[in-house]
Amino acid sequence: MNYKIPFNKPYQSGKELEYIQDAIQRGKISGNGYYTQKCQQFFESKYNFGKCLLTSSCTDALEMAAILLDIQPGDEVILPSYTFVSTANAFVLRGAFIVFVDSREDHPGMDEKLVEELITPKTKAIVVVHYAGFPVEMDQIMAIAQKHQLKVVEDAAQAIDQEYQGKYLGAWGHLATFSFHETKNIQCGEGGMLVINDPELVKRAEIIWEKGTDRAAFFRGEVNKYGWVDMGSSFLPSEVTAAFLWAQLENLDDIQNRRKAIWEDYYRTFSEDRFGSKTLSPKYLEIVKSLKFKVESDVADQNMEDRLGVLGFSDFRLPSFSFQANAHMFYLVFPDLESRTSYAQALKEKGILAVFHYQSLHKSDFVRDNYPAQFQRELPQADRYTDCLLRLPLFYELPELSENNLA
Repeated sequence: MNYKIPFNKPYQSGKELEYIQDAIQRGKISGNGYYTQKCQQFFESKYNFGKCLLTSSCTDALEMAAILLDIQPGDEVILPSYTFVSTANAFVLRGAFIVFVDSREDHPGMDEKLVEELITPKTKAIVVVHYAGFPVEMDQIMAIAQKHQLKVVEDAAQAIDQEYQGKYLGAWGHLATFSFHETKNIQCGEGGMLVINDPELVKRAEIIWEKGTDRAAFFRGEVNKYGWVDMGSSFLPSEVTAAFLWAQLENLDDIQNRRKAIWEDYYRTFSEDRFGSKTLSPKYLEIVKSLKFKVESDVADQNMEDRLGVLGFSDFRLPSFSFQANAHMFYLVFPDLESRTSYAQALKEKGILAVFHYQSLHKSDFVRDNYPAQFQRELPQADRYTDCLLRLPLFYELPELSENNLA
């Protein structure tokens, strides 16, 4: 189905093809060339990150992190249930036992207060996920990790350009990963990055990144030949991908300013008794706020079964923070699955695509079959967000589409 307003439309600066052509003309397009190094230096300089290594995806970056931390069969890794499967898969591939943390009541991110009680002598690492760019309370997590001599990995796939207590997300953990998937603020179709903030891990990270060889050191003239020295894989992206990404990074401030303005329009519209149109079209905001929809439910609640009317403040919850973080997404939390489904369907009928997000990992078929004790745990907040959270469209060209396609 072609939607008048899709959930996402990848941003293009207009210089992507120019830089790709330049990469080709430079005669090196296999990886770790001119544009790869420009992108890596950009992140190291702008955000005060440690060593940055572009990867083919955030999944690859997470898999590198698991290798770097020397995760072994039987090691335990603590991470949130409400996250994408790649967060867990990277450690499962090394034989780790995953211990899931519930979400916060006021936010889909992991509940920091529940982490320490899950630590055992087998725990090797804590993996945090900055959901929607909202920061996990990293000072608390780092203090817990230091106390128990654990490593911390930040899954910052959604958290580019966001600070916490004056320090950018991605600079807190021993390692951090980012995504440049087409749904992210900055994108190159598929892409990612590993940040190595622990200096002791930098040398090995480069070797793992270069297929288990010291090839990067060879090209810097640090060794007179290179060979196979460790495990690794082909994690680095091509120069074509890096050139595309550079065209995005040049426009980071413009992209972020536009996305934040869209987020603020949504927030004003849903939190105040008026339409908060400064960037989005008033007609679009009127539709998403005043949409009439019917809830189909088997629940023996006459008010719920027959509710037909305007979306009201009692029917959803806004993001728990009144600031937009990095404006990666704008979501609503409905009281139940039926309400969310009915509202999303009503939007579809208007040509607008809004989508749910993660399914609780602890209730997945894989966990049921491989970690039955985790499958049986009750993590009510993660399950609530699985059923009740809905993401509205948020992308650079949304103001133009909302003006022209709904006329």
